[in-house]
Amino acid sequence: MKHAAAEIVREYGPFPGAEHIHGVTYDGASVWFASGDTITALDPDTGKIKREIKASAHAGTAFDGQHLFQIAEDRIQKIDPDSGRVLSTIPAPGGGVSGLAWAEGSLWVGDYRARKIHQIDPETGEVLRSIESNRFVTGVTWVDGELWHGTWEGDDSAVRQIDPQTGDVLTQLDMPTGAGVSGLESDGKDRFFCGGGNSGKLRAVLRPT
Repeated sequence: MKHAAAEIVREYGPFPGAEHIHGVTYDGASVWFASGDTITALDPDTGKIKREIKASAHAGTAFDGQHLFQIAEDRIQKIDPDSGRVLSTIPAPGGGVSGLAWAEGSLWVGDYRARKIHQIDPETGEVLRSIESNRFVTGVTWVDGELWHGTWEGDDSAVRQIDPQTGDVLTQLDMPTGAGVSGLESDGKDRFFCGGGNSGKLRAVLRPT
């Protein structure tokens, strides 16, 4: 396993009215983050808020190229980002789901306390397979065929790349003490966007190449 300190290249926030940052996703232009009852779009270049959608948003967020997906307690909502309308909902697997990502036509859900990542059918919520992790799972993201997830226990937090077949940890980036990772998303290139939980901050972390 490769082990290194996470390199934080930028911090955003805290933002007015957003005491907690939960899920994080990226649509190619804006970083969206969930903060309780709002999903907010942020310009990562300027750090300015672009718009907000009112929605139940207490955990992971994902974007499939057209729609936002947002965990709302025991369900996952499919949301039209233009109108903010909830188009459909599916059941969320497990009891304490956290992270959410879109890849290869599936949703990938972090199951925090079960220490698992579930691949689910975005139409039905059916669990297609589960990947074991040996740590609590917060945010989840895929980039270039690599599966990464956040973990946060006490003051210790990290961003980890795991083997999608075995769950073995391939790379671990340790965050500074107290800099927790709630949501996690890649920009598809060299940055991860990490939700900072109750700090109300969003952090950009360099992805090792």
